[in-house]
Amino acid sequence: MVLIISAVFPPEPVVSAKLSYDLASELSSRYNVKVISPRPSRPFGFKFEPVTEKYTFKHKVIESYVCPQSSHLGRLRESYSFGKAARRYIIENRDEISVIYLITWPLFAQYYVVREAEKHHIPVILHVQDVYPESLTNKYPICGSIINRILLLVDKYTLKNSEAIIAISEKMGAYLIKTRRIENSKIYIIPNWQDETSFYPQEEKLGSGRTGDEPFTFMYLGNIGPVAGVELLIDAFTYDGLENSRLVIAGSGSMKADAIKRARKNQEAKIEFWDVPDGKVADVQTKADVLLLPIRKGISISSIPSKLPAYMFSAKPIIASVENGHDIANVITNSGCGWLVKPENEKELASKMRFALSIEKQKLYEMGIKGRNYALENFSKQKNLQNLVQILEPIISREIAENPN
Repeated sequence: MVLIISAVFPPEPVVSAKLSYDLASELSSRYNVKVISPRPSRPFGFKFEPVTEKYTFKHKVIESYVCPQSSHLGRLRESYSFGKAARRYIIENRDEISVIYLITWPLFAQYYVVREAEKHHIPVILHVQDVYPESLTNKYPICGSIINRILLLVDKYTLKNSEAIIAISEKMGAYLIKTRRIENSKIYIIPNWQDETSFYPQEEKLGSGRTGDEPFTFMYLGNIGPVAGVELLIDAFTYDGLENSRLVIAGSGSMKADAIKRARKNQEAKIEFWDVPDGKVADVQTKADVLLLPIRKGISISSIPSKLPAYMFSAKPIIASVENGHDIANVITNSGCGWLVKPENEKELASKMRFALSIEKQKLYEMGIKGRNYALENFSKQKNLQNLVQILEPIISREIAENPN
């Protein structure tokens, strides 16, 4: 059996859930596949509809603590709880498991799974979505270095005892090799993907957006959490008053109520908050003229948030508020699909929004098409899912051959 241990899973509309689902569906045509995950909780405030689809694989929800709210202690407890629950499942089913694909919370959930799998000689393919503990400890400059040294030992053990490690960017892979002293041969680069077929398979929809009666629309679509930077978008939009335009903040999350309160302080500004039903990201993004991507200072520069490929597949130009050298900055520069501004600089962002407002529609359309073409080459499900399967299959085939039971 191929066991997929996933921290999130449909109906949760987040990238890791979709990656796990896509992989399970693909592998189940040739192997016995089972997925275990916690009860759905992401994003905070999202209304989950019951899953009616009949899977081609088995799926089991295991009991563990979940913490969709932004809380460092709560998230650490969540990771610990799910790790212990997954460990128990491995112990109880160890004779059936040939290979584990692990895409879960750092650091403890990863550690407990890898440690238990090692005891039973079960290879683990670890999919790393962000670099921890650095992403956590960088926020605490005074005590962070001490905590970092302790937690780094946990991460080094986890990575060194994994059969293979999937990193989502070249920069992340190089950083892990250098700081964790991992052999180059264990690291594979697979960018997170989006299903390109859900973003306007009909070419005539590309570039479609507002009608003549609608204002120019700047849009943010994604999780409205503490690291999203939505308050920067609100402040920039209201900085000097952008005429004939609106700011749409689409999505849900723990900071949505605070964002609404912030927007209400300026009643004259056209700021709207939209819900995004599962599966409707592409439809909502058709209403945008320009999409906004704010990234706070100090956030890992070696990861690409899932909303960037989704934005690019929508064939819309992007304004990204991000540090120089960030993977996001490199993607936007190389593709020519948008503009970059310094992070957390509302004056510069407001100026760039005003500039975008002055660009003719055909130019915006051409920039959007450049982004879509780049995404098709680098972030498509068709390409990257097959690349991941090609990494896993030799390991699966080897283990099944050696342990045919």
